[in-house]
Amino acid sequence: MFTLEGQTILVTGASRGIGAATAQLVLELGGTLVGSYQNAPGKLDTLQAEYGADRVLSVQVNLGEKGAGKRLWQEAMAFKGRIDGLVNNAGIAPETPIDADDEVWDKDWADVIAVNLQAVADLCRAAVLAFKKQGGGRIVTVASRAAFRGDIPECLHYAASKGALVAMMRSIARAYAKDGIYGFIIAPGWVKTDMATGIYEPGNEYKLQEIPMGDAAPAEEVGNMITFLLSGKVDNATGATFDINGASYVR
Repeated sequence: MFTLEGQTILVTGASRGIGAATAQLVLELGGTLVGSYQNAPGKLDTLQAEYGADRVLSVQVNLGEKGAGKRLWQEAMAFKGRIDGLVNNAGIAPETPIDADDEVWDKDWADVIAVNLQAVADLCRAAVLAFKKQGGGRIVTVASRAAFRGDIPECLHYAASKGALVAMMRSIARAYAKDGIYGFIIAPGWVKTDMATGIYEPGNEYKLQEIPMGDAAPAEEVGNMITFLLSGKVDNATGATFDINGASYVR
């Protein structure tokens, strides 16, 4: 058994999917939550009603905007005066054909890098600086199996951004373990979220057939791993990547 009692955790993209599942588990395990969202609070409204405004802060932010990661961190820190764990979950994955118009290609690549990489880098920077002052902390970043095996041609930007996250998190783990700062990587395959609804559409059966377990992973299983890593029970796994993909990609 593990607990997050006494910890304040910042989870990005916490309104739905993996982020919402993780947010709920943080609270069930006794932690305090700061959850970000872009368009609608979704699950965060339900959690705030259930656990109270003293344990749940909901922050609207567009992580594609310059400096958004830093602003989010500052608002999260103001809630309880410290953050013990950061979960980088928010991400986007537009489909951009390689023969798309230059304007579309440039915009989609810029958007993906801004949200999936630059905002995460800014949040990690703020976290490391704060964690060094307070004696440690943990960062869990949601990458993807695409970082290791690649993705479809329309998602070159997504795979590239997730590969960069892996390299960054490994570097953070190596550089700051001596300061009690630990970094972990989650690399999911298909997960039962809004982003994955397309795999159940007619004609996409092959996407499920490539998963030996036969279905996408429940978001709660990813949340279970994230909260376990935040608990401090396996800090010596810092720098490691945890695959949750139903054996669709085994390294």
